[in-house]
Amino acid sequence: MQVDSLSSSTVTTTSSAKSSSASLAGSYQSFLTLLLKQLEVQDPTNPVDTAQYTSQLVQLSSLEQQMSMSDKLDELTSAVQALGTGSSALGYLGRTVTAEGDTTALQNGAANWEYSLNSEAASVTLTVRDEDGAIVYQDSGATGQGSHSFTWDGTGRDGAVHTSGTYSLTVTALDSSKAAIAAETRIKGTVTSVDTSGTSAALGIGGVSVPADDVLSLS
Repeated sequence: MQVDSLSSSTVTTTSSAKSSSASLAGSYQSFLTLLLKQLEVQDPTNPVDTAQYTSQLVQLSSLEQQMSMSDKLDELTSAVQALGTGSSALGYLGRTVTAEGDTTALQNGAANWEYSLNSEAASVTLTVRDEDGAIVYQDSGATGQGSHSFTWDGTGRDGAVHTSGTYSLTVTALDSSKAAIAAETRIKGTVTSVDTSGTSAALGIGGVSVPADDVLSLS
């Protein structure tokens, strides 16, 4: 995906800039230490040649300028990284994404998930819980190995109709011996907002925040 590719590139650039800054700082400190030591141990009757001392001061000033430029480069790299990630993330607005996770929001009267089973199951129970952890819906699900889609229309097991809120899905899969089978869940929803204020972009799906890095597919 474009966001992942951009992040990888900018991380490499940032790492190189930080390494360069550390190297310059080390050189500056070493040079300054040697210069001060030279002044400390010099013979008062035969001080350091003025031209030589001036040359050393010029070198020290040059190192200071390089350190300043390196710091500004670090700031510029961070700004470009944030701008690039944010601009790319804005492309998610209004699009339907599938992302890692088990909690999503009711959108247009439905909450959508996907789940996958590592092997064939004898039974699968799908349990939907509200924000407080209370069970609002429960039903059996597809038992075949692989991926399956599940859509809940907001109708609770007590007949009550839910029109908003965030809900989580738990998949309980058992084999013929009643042993648990591993199951992975994913959410699917429309991106309604994008937050680029952090170090990485976060997508809003209804009232659920999803890191852009967790997005698996876009449609």
